[in-house]
Amino acid sequence: MKNKAFFTLLVSFLIASLIWGCSAFTRQEAVSHRTIDPIVSTDWLTANSQLANMVIIDIRNPADYGAGHIPGAINEPFVTAFDPCTGPTSNWIIGSPDCLWLEVPDADDLFATIGKLGITPDSTVVIVTAPNPKEPPFFGLANAARVADTLIYAGVKNVAILDGGYPRWVSQGKPTTKKVSPPNPVAFRGEINQAMFVPAGYVQEHRGNTVIIDARDVEVYFGAVVEPFVEKAGHIPGARSLPAPWIWNWNPDGAYTYKDPQALGTMASAVIGGSGTAGSQEIIVYCGVGGYASSWWFVMTQIIGYQNVKVYDGSAQEWAKKYDMVAK
Repeated sequence: MKNKAFFTLLVSFLIASLIWGCSAFTRQEAVSHRTIDPIVSTDWLTANSQLANMVIIDIRNPADYGAGHIPGAINEPFVTAFDPCTGPTSNWIIGSPDCLWLEVPDADDLFATIGKLGITPDSTVVIVTAPNPKEPPFFGLANAARVADTLIYAGVKNVAILDGGYPRWVSQGKPTTKKVSPPNPVAFRGEINQAMFVPAGYVQEHRGNTVIIDARDVEVYFGAVVEPFVEKAGHIPGARSLPAPWIWNWNPDGAYTYKDPQALGTMASAVIGGSGTAGSQEIIVYCGVGGYASSWWFVMTQIIGYQNVKVYDGSAQEWAKKYDMVAK
Protein backbone atom coordinates (compact mmCIF):
# COMPACT_ATOMS: atom_id res chain seq x y z
CA MET A 1 0.00 0.00 0.00
CA LYS A 2 1.38 3.40 -0.85
CA ASN A 3 0.06 6.86 -0.07
CA LYS A 4 1.57 10.17 -1.09
CA ALA A 5 0.92 13.14 1.12
CA PHE A 6 3.01 14.85 3.78
CA PHE A 7 3.62 12.38 6.62
CA THR A 8 3.68 8.53 7.03
CA LEU A 9 2.56 8.26 10.26
CA LEU A 10 2.69 7.30 12.22
CA VAL A 11 3.58 6.41 10.64
CA SER A 12 -2.55 -2.08 11.56
CA PHE A 13 -6.83 -13.66 18.81
CA LEU A 14 -8.90 -14.14 21.35
CA ILE A 15 -7.55 -14.38 24.88
CA ALA A 16 -8.68 -17.14 27.14
CA SER A 17 -11.09 -14.78 28.77
CA LEU A 18 -12.26 -12.27 26.17
CA ILE A 19 -14.57 -9.65 27.52
CA TRP A 20 -17.37 -9.79 25.03
CA GLY A 21 -19.72 -6.82 24.95
CA CYS A 22 -22.55 -5.95 22.65
CA SER A 23 -20.58 -3.58 20.47
CA ALA A 24 -18.25 -2.20 23.08
CA PHE A 25 -14.49 -2.49 22.82
CA THR A 26 -13.20 -3.43 26.23
CA ARG A 27 -9.67 -3.47 27.58
CA GLN A 28 -8.08 -6.91 27.80
CA GLU A 29 -5.67 -8.31 30.37
CA ALA A 30 -2.95 -8.53 27.73
CA VAL A 31 -2.99 -4.75 27.32
CA SER A 32 -3.73 -3.80 30.93
CA HIS A 33 -1.26 -0.92 30.66
CA ARG A 34 -3.98 0.96 28.80
CA THR A 35 -6.29 3.39 30.52
CA ILE A 36 -8.43 3.83 27.39
CA ASP A 37 -9.86 1.31 24.97
CA PRO A 38 -8.07 0.75 21.65
CA ILE A 39 -11.16 1.75 19.64
CA VAL A 40 -13.14 4.73 20.92
CA SER A 41 -16.53 6.04 19.86
CA THR A 42 -17.46 9.55 18.80
CA ASP A 43 -19.42 9.93 22.04
CA TRP A 44 -16.36 8.95 24.06
CA LEU A 45 -14.18 11.47 22.24
CA THR A 46 -16.81 14.19 22.67
CA ALA A 47 -16.85 13.57 26.42
CA ASN A 48 -13.06 13.23 26.79
CA SER A 49 -11.53 15.60 24.23
CA GLN A 50 -10.41 17.96 27.00
CA LEU A 51 -8.58 15.33 29.03
CA ALA A 52 -5.13 16.31 30.23
CA ASN A 53 -2.47 15.00 27.85
CA MET A 54 -5.04 14.37 25.09
CA VAL A 55 -3.67 14.64 21.55
CA ILE A 56 -6.04 14.15 18.60
CA ILE A 57 -4.19 13.43 15.36
CA ASP A 58 -6.10 13.89 12.09
CA ILE A 59 -4.14 12.02 9.40
CA ARG A 60 -6.21 13.14 6.42
CA ASN A 61 -4.70 15.35 3.74
CA PRO A 62 -4.38 19.10 4.44
CA ALA A 63 -7.23 20.06 2.09
CA ASP A 64 -9.71 17.77 3.82
CA TYR A 65 -8.51 18.88 7.24
CA GLY A 66 -8.84 22.53 6.19
CA ALA A 67 -12.42 21.99 5.03
CA GLY A 68 -13.41 20.87 8.52
CA HIS A 69 -12.09 18.78 11.39
CA ILE A 70 -12.66 17.84 15.02
CA PRO A 71 -11.99 20.83 17.29
CA GLY A 72 -8.50 20.59 18.76
CA ALA A 73 -7.29 18.00 16.25
CA ILE A 74 -3.75 18.38 14.89
CA ASN A 75 -3.23 17.67 11.22
CA GLU A 76 -0.49 15.14 10.52
CA PRO A 77 -1.13 13.85 6.98
CA PHE A 78 -0.35 10.18 6.57
CA VAL A 79 2.84 9.34 4.74
CA THR A 80 6.32 10.64 4.70
CA ALA A 81 7.84 11.85 7.97
CA PHE A 82 7.93 8.42 9.54
CA ASP A 83 8.95 6.62 6.36
CA PRO A 84 12.73 6.55 5.72
CA CYS A 85 11.96 5.88 2.06
CA THR A 86 10.02 9.08 1.43
CA GLY A 87 10.57 11.17 4.54
CA PRO A 88 12.25 14.58 4.71
CA THR A 89 15.63 13.10 5.65
CA SER A 90 15.50 10.42 2.98
CA ASN A 91 18.30 10.03 0.44
CA TRP A 92 16.14 7.80 -1.74
CA ILE A 93 14.48 8.85 -4.94
CA ILE A 94 10.76 8.24 -4.63
CA GLY A 95 9.88 5.23 -6.74
CA SER A 96 13.36 3.74 -6.49
CA PRO A 97 13.14 -0.06 -6.77
CA ASP A 98 15.60 -0.33 -3.89
CA CYS A 99 13.43 1.70 -1.54
CA LEU A 100 11.06 -0.20 0.75
CA TRP A 101 7.91 1.73 1.60
CA LEU A 102 6.51 2.22 5.09
CA GLU A 103 9.55 1.06 7.02
CA VAL A 104 9.87 2.27 10.60
CA PRO A 105 12.55 4.98 10.84
CA ASP A 106 15.53 5.20 13.14
CA ALA A 107 14.57 5.81 16.76
CA ASP A 108 16.08 9.31 16.96
CA ASP A 109 14.22 10.48 13.85
CA LEU A 110 11.00 8.91 15.11
CA PHE A 111 11.33 10.50 18.55
CA ALA A 112 11.96 13.91 17.00
CA THR A 113 8.85 13.68 14.85
CA ILE A 114 6.63 12.50 17.70
CA GLY A 115 7.95 15.28 19.92
CA LYS A 116 7.03 17.88 17.31
CA LEU A 117 3.43 16.70 17.63
CA GLY A 118 3.42 17.36 21.36
CA ILE A 119 3.10 13.68 22.23
CA THR A 120 4.71 12.27 25.37
CA PRO A 121 4.86 8.63 26.58
CA ASP A 122 2.00 9.56 28.93
CA SER A 123 -0.21 11.16 26.26
CA THR A 124 -3.65 9.88 25.37
CA VAL A 125 -3.64 9.83 21.57
CA VAL A 126 -6.67 9.36 19.31
CA ILE A 127 -6.11 8.82 15.58
CA VAL A 128 -8.74 10.18 13.17
CA THR A 129 -8.87 9.02 9.57
CA ALA A 130 -11.20 8.74 6.56
CA PRO A 131 -11.07 6.75 3.33
CA ASN A 132 -9.44 8.54 0.42
CA PRO A 133 -11.85 8.47 -2.55
CA LYS A 134 -8.87 8.06 -4.90
CA GLU A 135 -7.81 4.79 -3.23
CA PRO A 136 -9.44 1.56 -2.05
CA PRO A 137 -11.38 2.53 1.11
CA PHE A 138 -9.47 0.17 3.37
CA PHE A 139 -6.15 1.91 2.67
CA GLY A 140 -7.28 4.96 4.63
CA LEU A 141 -8.48 2.76 7.49
CA ALA A 142 -5.21 0.84 7.59
CA ASN A 143 -3.31 4.13 7.72
CA ALA A 144 -4.77 4.84 11.16
CA ALA A 145 -3.55 1.48 12.45
CA ARG A 146 -0.12 2.13 10.97
CA VAL A 147 0.04 5.43 12.86
CA ALA A 148 -1.16 3.80 16.07
CA ASP A 149 1.33 0.94 15.76
CA THR A 150 4.21 3.33 15.15
CA LEU A 151 3.38 5.27 18.29
CA ILE A 152 3.07 2.08 20.34
CA TYR A 153 6.40 0.90 18.92
CA ALA A 154 7.94 4.17 20.14
CA GLY A 155 6.62 3.71 23.68
CA VAL A 156 3.26 5.55 23.69
CA LYS A 157 0.83 3.18 25.41
CA ASN A 158 -2.54 4.92 25.28
CA VAL A 159 -3.16 5.09 21.55
CA ALA A 160 -6.68 4.66 20.19
CA ILE A 161 -8.44 4.87 16.83
CA LEU A 162 -11.72 6.77 16.43
CA ASP A 163 -14.28 4.21 15.27
CA GLY A 164 -15.83 5.35 12.00
CA GLY A 165 -13.30 8.16 11.71
CA TYR A 166 -14.23 11.62 10.54
CA PRO A 167 -17.19 10.41 8.40
CA ARG A 168 -18.91 8.98 11.50
CA TRP A 169 -18.16 12.18 13.46
CA VAL A 170 -19.85 14.31 10.79
CA SER A 171 -22.79 11.95 10.23
CA GLN A 172 -23.63 12.15 13.93
CA GLY A 173 -23.68 15.94 13.91
CA LYS A 174 -20.64 16.39 16.14
CA PRO A 175 -19.00 19.84 16.17
CA THR A 176 -16.42 20.68 13.53
CA THR A 177 -14.14 23.64 12.90
CA LYS A 178 -11.77 25.08 10.32
CA LYS A 179 -9.53 26.59 12.96
CA VAL A 180 -6.03 25.12 12.79
CA SER A 181 -4.75 23.67 16.04
CA PRO A 182 -0.94 23.86 16.17
CA PRO A 183 0.93 21.25 18.22
CA ASN A 184 2.84 22.04 21.39
CA PRO A 185 6.27 20.48 20.73
CA VAL A 186 8.01 18.55 23.50
CA ALA A 187 11.23 16.60 23.88
CA PHE A 188 10.07 13.02 23.36
CA ARG A 189 12.00 10.00 24.53
CA GLY A 190 10.30 6.64 24.50
CA GLU A 191 11.18 2.98 24.86
CA ILE A 192 11.37 1.21 21.50
CA ASN A 193 9.65 -2.17 21.25
CA GLN A 194 12.47 -3.99 19.49
CA ALA A 195 10.52 -7.23 19.21
CA MET A 196 7.63 -5.71 17.26
CA PHE A 197 9.18 -5.62 13.76
CA VAL A 198 11.26 -8.41 12.25
CA PRO A 199 13.44 -8.55 9.10
CA ALA A 200 13.23 -10.93 6.15
CA GLY A 201 15.97 -13.20 7.50
CA TYR A 202 14.03 -13.74 10.71
CA VAL A 203 10.91 -14.71 8.78
CA GLN A 204 12.86 -17.13 6.60
CA GLU A 205 14.53 -18.74 9.61
CA HIS A 206 11.28 -19.16 11.57
CA ARG A 207 8.91 -20.14 8.74
CA GLY A 208 8.44 -23.69 9.94
CA ASN A 209 7.89 -22.82 13.57
CA THR A 210 5.60 -19.82 13.47
CA VAL A 211 2.24 -18.85 12.00
CA ILE A 212 2.71 -16.43 9.11
CA ILE A 213 -0.33 -14.33 8.23
CA ASP A 214 -0.78 -12.65 4.86
CA ALA A 215 -3.08 -9.64 5.37
CA ARG A 216 -3.48 -8.73 1.70
CA ASP A 217 -6.59 -9.26 -0.40
CA VAL A 218 -7.37 -12.88 -1.26
CA GLU A 219 -6.79 -12.39 -4.99
CA VAL A 220 -3.32 -11.03 -4.25
CA TYR A 221 -2.53 -13.90 -1.87
CA PHE A 222 -3.41 -16.47 -4.54
CA GLY A 223 -1.51 -14.64 -7.29
CA ALA A 224 -4.53 -13.69 -9.41
CA VAL A 225 -3.48 -10.05 -8.93
CA VAL A 226 0.11 -8.86 -8.69
CA GLU A 227 0.61 -5.54 -6.95
CA PRO A 228 2.86 -3.09 -8.85
CA PHE A 229 5.45 -2.87 -6.08
CA VAL A 230 5.91 -6.66 -5.77
CA GLU A 231 8.02 -8.50 -8.32
CA LYS A 232 6.35 -11.92 -8.07
CA ALA A 233 2.84 -13.34 -7.78
CA GLY A 234 1.61 -15.20 -4.75
CA HIS A 235 2.58 -15.33 -1.09
CA ILE A 236 5.33 -16.40 1.29
CA PRO A 237 5.41 -20.22 1.37
CA GLY A 238 3.37 -21.48 4.29
CA ALA A 239 1.57 -18.19 4.89
CA ARG A 240 -2.15 -18.20 5.71
CA SER A 241 -4.61 -15.70 4.27
CA LEU A 242 -6.37 -13.32 6.69
CA PRO A 243 -7.31 -10.23 4.65
CA ALA A 244 -7.28 -6.92 6.50
CA PRO A 245 -10.51 -5.69 4.80
CA TRP A 246 -12.35 -8.31 6.89
CA ILE A 247 -11.69 -6.14 9.95
CA TRP A 248 -14.28 -3.47 9.13
CA ASN A 249 -18.01 -3.08 8.46
CA TRP A 250 -19.46 -0.51 6.09
CA ASN A 251 -22.36 1.52 7.54
CA PRO A 252 -25.22 3.37 5.80
CA ASP A 253 -23.86 6.69 7.07
CA GLY A 254 -20.77 6.11 4.93
CA ALA A 255 -18.47 5.25 7.83
CA TYR A 256 -16.42 2.08 8.21
CA THR A 257 -16.36 0.75 11.75
CA TYR A 258 -14.50 -2.11 13.41
CA LYS A 259 -16.30 -5.41 13.79
CA ASP A 260 -16.95 -6.42 17.37
CA PRO A 261 -14.18 -8.28 19.25
CA GLN A 262 -16.01 -11.61 19.13
CA ALA A 263 -16.21 -11.56 15.32
CA LEU A 264 -12.59 -10.45 15.01
CA GLY A 265 -11.47 -13.15 17.42
CA THR A 266 -13.45 -15.84 15.63
CA MET A 267 -11.91 -14.98 12.27
CA ALA A 268 -8.40 -14.79 13.65
CA SER A 269 -8.57 -18.03 15.62
CA ALA A 270 -10.07 -19.89 12.66
CA VAL A 271 -7.06 -18.99 10.52
CA ILE A 272 -4.35 -19.06 13.18
CA GLY A 273 -5.55 -22.20 14.96
CA GLY A 274 -4.27 -23.31 18.34
CA SER A 275 -5.88 -22.75 21.67
CA GLY A 276 -4.30 -19.75 23.23
CA THR A 277 -3.29 -16.19 23.13
CA ALA A 278 -0.93 -16.41 26.11
CA GLY A 279 2.15 -15.84 24.00
CA SER A 280 3.44 -19.34 23.30
CA GLN A 281 2.41 -19.23 19.63
CA GLU A 282 4.44 -16.74 17.61
CA ILE A 283 2.59 -14.97 14.80
CA ILE A 284 4.21 -12.89 12.05
CA VAL A 285 1.96 -10.66 9.96
CA TYR A 286 2.88 -9.18 6.59
CA CYS A 287 1.13 -7.59 3.61
CA GLY A 288 2.29 -5.60 0.59
CA VAL A 289 4.41 -2.93 2.28
CA GLY A 290 3.26 -2.83 5.91
CA GLY A 291 -0.14 -1.11 6.10
CA TYR A 292 -2.62 -4.00 6.19
CA ALA A 293 -0.20 -5.94 8.43
CA SER A 294 -0.31 -3.04 10.89
CA SER A 295 -4.09 -3.34 11.01
CA TRP A 296 -4.08 -6.98 12.06
CA TRP A 297 -1.23 -6.38 14.52
CA PHE A 298 -3.34 -3.68 16.20
CA VAL A 299 -6.44 -5.87 16.27
CA MET A 300 -4.63 -8.96 17.53
CA THR A 301 -2.59 -7.31 20.26
CA GLN A 302 -4.71 -4.36 21.35
CA ILE A 303 -8.28 -5.61 20.89
CA ILE A 304 -8.45 -9.40 21.18
CA GLY A 305 -5.43 -10.23 23.27
CA TYR A 306 -2.72 -12.04 21.30
CA GLN A 307 0.61 -11.42 22.96
CA ASN A 308 3.30 -12.75 20.60
CA VAL A 309 2.64 -10.98 17.31
CA LYS A 310 5.30 -9.43 15.09
CA VAL A 311 5.19 -7.44 11.84
CA TYR A 312 7.41 -8.26 8.88
CA ASP A 313 7.76 -4.67 7.78
CA GLY A 314 9.50 -5.32 4.46
CA SER A 315 6.50 -7.49 3.58
CA ALA A 316 5.91 -8.83 0.07
CA GLN A 317 7.74 -5.92 -1.53
CA GLU A 318 11.01 -7.04 0.04
CA TRP A 319 10.36 -10.78 0.19
CA ALA A 320 9.87 -11.03 -3.58
CA LYS A 321 13.31 -9.52 -4.09
CA LYS A 322 15.00 -12.10 -1.86
CA TYR A 323 12.98 -15.32 -1.92
CA ASP A 324 10.38 -17.27 -3.84
CA MET A 325 6.63 -16.72 -3.62
CA VAL A 326 4.01 -19.41 -4.19
CA ALA A 327 0.65 -18.96 -5.92
CA LYS A 328 -1.58 -21.82 -4.85
